[in-house]
Amino acid sequence: VQFVESGGGLVQSGESLRLSCVASGSTDALYTMAWYREKPGRQPMLVASITASGTTNYADLAEGRFTISRDNAKNTAYLHVNNLKPDDTAVYYCNGYPPVWIWGEGTRVTVSS
Repeated sequence: VQFVESGGGLVQSGESLRLSCVASGSTDALYTMAWYREKPGRQPMLVASITASGTTNYADLAEGRFTISRDNAKNTAYLHVNNLKPDDTAVYYCNGYPPVWIWGEGTRVTVSS
């Protein structure tokens, strides 16, 4: 499975973003899609996951400001983030859960204060 993430950018604190991830390849094997974020010098950390049936799971860092959704027909997962904070600055990736496939290029989110 391959992943292409998009939707990041430079935003101000308090703004919102919607990130998109399109999966391709052997997507029948991709029951759970997940978003991760990576900060410099750290491993990617899980933000949220969603199964093909729509069951969601959020990491504590999501703080109620992140919403994951999925369009199975389009093999696409979304991550909507409200009230962005400078600490949300990171590169955001999607993958399965656990992240068994090669990482895509991610989409960079930079939040200025």
